[in-house]
Amino acid sequence: MKVSVLLGLLPGAALASDVLSVAFFAKEKNQLFDFISKNSEIDYGCKPTVMKSGNEHKLHAIISEHELRDLKRSLDSSVVRIETLDNLNKRQTVTAPIGKGDRFKGGKVAPRGLGTQKPSEYAAYQSAGILNADEVYTAMKGLEKEYGLELFSAPHKTFEGNTVVGGVANKAEKKKKDKQYIYFTSGIHARERGGPDNLIYFISDLLYANEHRKGLTYGNKTYTNSQVKTALGAGIVFIPMTNPDGVRHDQANSNLWRKNRNPASSTPGQPLSVGVDLNRNFDFMWNFTKYFDPTVEPASTNPSSQAFYGTGPFSEPETQNIAWVYDEWKNIRWYIDVHSAAGTLLYSWGDDDDQSHDPKQNLYNPAYDGKRGIVQDEVYQEFIDQEDWDNIRIQANATTAAMNATGGRAYVPQQAVGLYPTSGASDDWTFSRWHKNKTVNKVYGYTLEFGYPTNFYPTAEEYVQNILDTNAGFMEFILTAVEIGLKG
Repeated sequence: MKVSVLLGLLPGAALASDVLSVAFFAKEKNQLFDFISKNSEIDYGCKPTVMKSGNEHKLHAIISEHELRDLKRSLDSSVVRIETLDNLNKRQTVTAPIGKGDRFKGGKVAPRGLGTQKPSEYAAYQSAGILNADEVYTAMKGLEKEYGLELFSAPHKTFEGNTVVGGVANKAEKKKKDKQYIYFTSGIHARERGGPDNLIYFISDLLYANEHRKGLTYGNKTYTNSQVKTALGAGIVFIPMTNPDGVRHDQANSNLWRKNRNPASSTPGQPLSVGVDLNRNFDFMWNFTKYFDPTVEPASTNPSSQAFYGTGPFSEPETQNIAWVYDEWKNIRWYIDVHSAAGTLLYSWGDDDDQSHDPKQNLYNPAYDGKRGIVQDEVYQEFIDQEDWDNIRIQANATTAAMNATGGRAYVPQQAVGLYPTSGASDDWTFSRWHKNKTVNKVYGYTLEFGYPTNFYPTAEEYVQNILDTNAGFMEFILTAVEIGLKG
């Protein structure tokens, strides 16, 4: 197999010295698919994607120096070339900085979003940079002090002893848990920088605009004060940083850390074996070796993999906290988990192609165990009620259209399996709850992938544009949810 390895940092990678971004090149794309199957534990970013590159095909990945040495030994040196791609290093020096100190002064100062400000004021956000983990907490305290935002502490502390903090934003129905219908989370993958910021600045915008009787402007997309009040009237529950241990580790080391920091399954001397991919830890086909075709790997049983699924569904305090919110706010109907950097809004299902004609082909039918995950085949496709399918696509189309209207990058709506088959994901588990237990509320779950491909560490300019894009999307998502219906 002729595979070439080209070294160089991918866009947005101000990385620690022992982490490298690489590109694998081969003449035929099937050669790269073979390489992926034999090297499934390599970190391919959001997913392994084979792209055309001139007369060859290429595949991006992120590897350690140790992995690089192993690759050099395992690949036939007569067919492998190694070069530094200096042109991909340019963003390394211009990535958005991590904030230093505390711009919210322990909660005495409230954050203010971009939607209530002029573009000339965005430069301050670029220079101040991404919120550090401590600032996520003080920003929430600032919103509590300034607007009376109701805060809550999730019950399960992380391995490193951090408390996961969330908030409830609404118009006038404080502490009435039957009035909250929208749920947002972010920061589950530590390296996807800016996710917590996107949520905090959006909530800040809603609260400021409501109090000052203003509308919101995100690039070329505008919303009225009346729409602000409608959004707050829907009731929003949010957790801006669900994985504080991982975020702190990534911000301290700039090593593209994805997982949490639970060492229970780790091997001494193998730092990559620490942690669990929290977005493979939810109780949706978690035991993928049972549910999926043997050729499909939606997660990993290897602790050193970026997609390690943990020791059981909900084995991690972070995923338990996300699930706990549904027990506390039982009328939640719409959910977004914020990620980067594929530029898409994903909707269920993530295990196989959707279909609405054969209800027997469903995730709880054991007759199809071992057959899921092969897309565009006739063996199995995941059932979804046609009305649900219509609703979630209407929402996805409206939300991405609003994001596109800001004038930033292009976003597309997409069924989750179209990105790659997944198990244990937050959005699918959210939607599957009602299918298993009809006494709980039906929730439409989404994953929003903001940002630019392979660029988990945005530049300062991209960081600001990501806020504009996502905030327009969040606003449209809520308004569309109100239009479709908040009660199932």
